[in-house]
Amino acid sequence: MKSPALHRVLRAFCLGAFRFLAQEVEQGAEIPFAFEEHGAPGRPALYEYRPLVASYVEARGAKLQRREDAAIALDELRREPAAAIFARAHAGARPAEDDALFRSVLLPLAVATAQACGGFDWDDGAFERAYADLERSLFGSGHAYAAVAPLVGLSVGSQVELGDGLRVRAAASGELAAHWPEAQGLLPPSFGREVDRLCVLELERSLERGAAEPPDAPGEIADAVTALRLATAAPIAAGPVLFERLDWRPYGIRPVLPIAATAPTGEPTRLDGVRGALARTLLARLAIADGDPDLGEALDRWELSLFQAEPFRSEQLREALAALLGGGDGLWAAALRAAVLLGETARERAALLDRLRSMVYGESSDETAADAVRLALVEALRHGDRAGLLAALDESVLGLRPRPGRSSALAS
Repeated sequence: MKSPALHRVLRAFCLGAFRFLAQEVEQGAEIPFAFEEHGAPGRPALYEYRPLVASYVEARGAKLQRREDAAIALDELRREPAAAIFARAHAGARPAEDDALFRSVLLPLAVATAQACGGFDWDDGAFERAYADLERSLFGSGHAYAAVAPLVGLSVGSQVELGDGLRVRAAASGELAAHWPEAQGLLPPSFGREVDRLCVLELERSLERGAAEPPDAPGEIADAVTALRLATAAPIAAGPVLFERLDWRPYGIRPVLPIAATAPTGEPTRLDGVRGALARTLLARLAIADGDPDLGEALDRWELSLFQAEPFRSEQLREALAALLGGGDGLWAAALRAAVLLGETARERAALLDRLRSMVYGESSDETAADAVRLALVEALRHGDRAGLLAALDESVLGLRPRPGRSSALAS
């Protein structure tokens, strides 16, 4: 036992919670049951009534949190440095941190003990096992963190790794509701029922012992959405919220950044291995924009254009193209460089330049010109050195060197 004082107050909290919950049952409250069928070939089906103890306890969480034994337990947890990361489940002042500690430590401990007891007949062994799991989480060598956000606008045949703990995978049936009973009301419309609404975007990280802050999951999820939009041109969005867990315990629910949570218009698509690999490359290269303000400006303008109508859409695209490939030479030079970068043949380059020139001269952008800006961003990120890419394009125009090669995932 790492902390006898913590053990004592948490045991007192659970004992008090059991007494309160049992009294509620005695006064007429009903524990919900699940009716489950267990069948095997050639044998009669067996039926089981399974008490949903967790749902019963969680539904009374607010009442349990107002009890005096909960206040004493929270006070002890706030003094424990190992619990700091649990206290930061939600940003804010002390009341929010108390709520985080209760929801991520005290309530799961009461639930685990009640489930092991099969109800509210106290068993010391059940509490000790649940408390031992909690101590391993608090005082272990590190923490296992995960954040999951519903993803719409694409489908996958198998899991697609995006790097650094991020992945796109099919959502398991009921996985969100199992940890967060309130999840059903926080999911996108028709999530789990439409073919392009069956995936999640997941972030997993191992945290060192003593870590007081979780990863910036909203920021990392938003970057992944940007990379997927660039790689697929699909109307991808995540959220509107993401669900966090720490050491497999519910940890928090946070909003996804608005630009990532809003679905653009367009046709859903399937994320295959080729475009998945491209998205992985782009996600790793997005950090380049931190040291390249013009590239960051181009990315921001392009993504904003996905949600705007004319004439604002075309204005954002013009600004994105100028920031990306203008290099101080203006929008016309940016259009010429984009045509050289993206056109495989002289005929293709001339046709693309004509489309981009129309946009440059103030006409509304058509889908070809809009997609050219996206593809130019992809190529600039893939190249990694935007200044070097501009120099190479200028030399290609002069016939001094071949044009830079395009990504095999986009060349057609």
